[in-house]
Amino acid sequence: MNKVNISVIVPIYKIEPYLSQCIDSILDQSFTAFELILVDNGSPDNCPQICDEYADKDNRIKVIHKEHGSLLSGRKEGLKNAKGKYIAYIDGDDWVDKFYLDILYNLAEVNNSDLVVTGHFREFEGKIETVKPSYAGVFDENEIKNSILPKAMYNGGFCEHEISTYVWSKLFKREMLNKVLFEVPDEIVMGEDAAITYTYLTISKKLTISRIPLYYYRQRNDSILKTIKNSSIEYSRLGMLKDFLEIKLSPYLDAENLNTQILYYLYSSILVRSGGLIHDASGNVIFNPFLNTKKNSKVIVYSSGSFGQHLMSANSKSDYFQIVKWIDIDYHEMNIGHNFVEPMSAIVNTEFDFLIIATINPVVFKSIKAELMLMGIDSKKIVQINTDEKEIYQLLQQLGFTKHLIEH
Repeated sequence: MNKVNISVIVPIYKIEPYLSQCIDSILDQSFTAFELILVDNGSPDNCPQICDEYADKDNRIKVIHKEHGSLLSGRKEGLKNAKGKYIAYIDGDDWVDKFYLDILYNLAEVNNSDLVVTGHFREFEGKIETVKPSYAGVFDENEIKNSILPKAMYNGGFCEHEISTYVWSKLFKREMLNKVLFEVPDEIVMGEDAAITYTYLTISKKLTISRIPLYYYRQRNDSILKTIKNSSIEYSRLGMLKDFLEIKLSPYLDAENLNTQILYYLYSSILVRSGGLIHDASGNVIFNPFLNTKKNSKVIVYSSGSFGQHLMSANSKSDYFQIVKWIDIDYHEMNIGHNFVEPMSAIVNTEFDFLIIATINPVVFKSIKAELMLMGIDSKKIVQINTDEKEIYQLLQQLGFTKHLIEH
């Protein structure tokens, strides 16, 4: 095996249709000084055999078969067996550009960086969207502590992170990651990437952010959980994440800043997972974040992505809104609760009270709103999401999250 500068770790579970594309994209890298660690996380399909077959053909590959556990447990197992100076995580249903490792390594070495962050592509139903950090540069320890961390989870725009949570599309130093990763409880299965990334930032002395997109993130329709199956369990998991972030970040951030960041981070996570409509144990809607809308409002929903699918599923459970159309510019066949995705042109001559753009990204919201207005949609009918801190605090309090958060 060649010299190992980067250990690429791929946790694998039930992704048989996508695994070969992922592995092939890694083996085809222009950068050669790497090892590939495939962590079979107890996958019940043919993924274990596929991993072994690749390992038989290429001595850069190391396969670890383990009992099924959380994604985090797979990432930990890979790190235990890694030898490289740097660690790159890739999800087994994604793939990477030929120059992915080459550029990551050069960015790290040239700038002597502890962490490298890049842009990525989001692929959904054959459509590819480019996602880039809002700026690029090299930041020292002082800038990380005083400029990056205070806005890492929430930079003042709902919901915008200064640093994306994902551990993929990043390059970590192995010795430093060892100090962070194993402290994250395996029970944190929602937001574990945030627990890793933001804790790692606290010990980083040099950060490089590049806007070059090199990683292809595949948003699979079959991987999006349409509803919260057990809200008490999910909120408990998010509560564990909240407690962990408070402990790890409180030495570096003042209480007010930390509370505001966590407040908005939890809120955005809950909105996407719940589809916005928060139900109690009896199935009654206790919180509706879509301003001006009411029960039985005639609504058009724009977006068939994750948030849009969750919203449609949540509404089918309670029939809170009368959904008259479900539209998306990325038109593709899909239906939830007898509602089928239709192209944008379907809104012509449709009677409705409000149009909900199902996104928490303000940049995306503004862009879509502008396009809809060009099509003659009254801007007053396009719904904003409630971002009032007091009302968010009251919601989180009702859901049991605000034990340590100070009231805003």
